[in-house]
Amino acid sequence: MTATVLVYSDNAHTREQVRLAAGRRPAADVPPVEFLECATLPAVLTALNGGGVDVCVLDGEAVPAGGMGVCRQIKDEVFNCPPVLLLIGRPQDSWLATWSRAESAVTLPVDPVEFADALAALLRGRLAVEA
Repeated sequence: MTATVLVYSDNAHTREQVRLAAGRRPAADVPPVEFLECATLPAVLTALNGGGVDVCVLDGEAVPAGGMGVCRQIKDEVFNCPPVLLLIGRPQDSWLATWSRAESAVTLPVDPVEFADALAALLRGRLAVEA
């Protein structure tokens, strides 16, 4: 069994940071992860409507559709929306992550330990609900 993590950012370097920080398995007690990379909002919506996504990682600094607005939109529009880990530009933006209804947020640039811990926590919660 693998977990599918959708990664949304218009920046290929940011998507790469996420993949490298998570590794093949962000924690020993969660399944290995496969990444589904999206660079545009339409790609995110298509992927989510297709199902099978366990966690979304959204770049709050993405343009033209920022991850915070995308998060709020998918929470309203996607049935049984997966939990969201939001990448924010600075710690002071955490209130915006709350507004967007993201379950978790970490700051950019991605800190591998902080990111892997946050991702693993969301995967544990999602997989427990599905079990």
